[in-house]
Amino acid sequence: MLYVKAPAKINLTLDVLYKRPDHYHEVEMIMTTVDLADRIGLEPRKDGLIKIISADRFVPDDERNFAYQAAKLLKDTYGISEGVSIKIDKEIPIAAGLAGGSSDAAATLRGLNEMWNLQLTMDELAEHGSKIGSDVSFCVYGGTALATGRGEKIRELPAPPACWVVLAKPKIGVSTADVYGGLKLDGIKHPDTKRMMEAIEKQNYELVCQSLGNVLETVTFNLHPEVVTIKEQMQRFGADAVLMSGSGPTVFGLVDSETRATRIYNGLRGFCEEVYIVRMLGERNPLA
Repeated sequence: MLYVKAPAKINLTLDVLYKRPDHYHEVEMIMTTVDLADRIGLEPRKDGLIKIISADRFVPDDERNFAYQAAKLLKDTYGISEGVSIKIDKEIPIAAGLAGGSSDAAATLRGLNEMWNLQLTMDELAEHGSKIGSDVSFCVYGGTALATGRGEKIRELPAPPACWVVLAKPKIGVSTADVYGGLKLDGIKHPDTKRMMEAIEKQNYELVCQSLGNVLETVTFNLHPEVVTIKEQMQRFGADAVLMSGSGPTVFGLVDSETRATRIYNGLRGFCEEVYIVRMLGERNPLA
């Protein structure tokens, strides 16, 4: 069996510029990977079928699954007769704003590229990924990037300054479609994407903390007040900066000290089951 790591991502910035004629939103966001990851196991099948195997009952085992779609896309595009069993060991929470499903699809693309000897480049894999979901292209590369368009246009950035990241997800799932549907573009406060890029280029941790921003926060906060509570608690426990990732509901705090990160983790565990302390990965994925 071939194993591929599928890391989660967080949004350091997420801006929505306008609604496009194709009904997608034009976005501008800076994302980076963290060392919370699913593990994808790929095993060849002689019967030509694609099978999803997961112990997590919330992981769909049919064509709704992004990893299934990734395998089918490569199989159909390149006329592969062989099938594959895709074993998904979940560590990333589901429907959390951390791109778990997208990262599983990206890891499947990278792994099958090797297993089926397709010899595709990262750019070609990312192009395929864009047909599956908006975050899949970024997840193919990993690391840190500015994503524009509907999220599929990727410009590599250096790794952000090293720090600890505390992630907390309340016991709810959030519909990305509902959040984008509730976004009113008039009068919203846009994050300063250029300032965040400058902060990363200069490795200025304080400026990174000051430049965090996500236009979807207010929409999700209105739909799910418990997300606000987690953000407030994380701030109270002493995180240097706190932001919701993606469309939520996961909230993350940046912390420059492991002791403080542990204190925040322990404080949050009192009323939130899914809490993690991770590091930023920042570097791009290897081509599997």
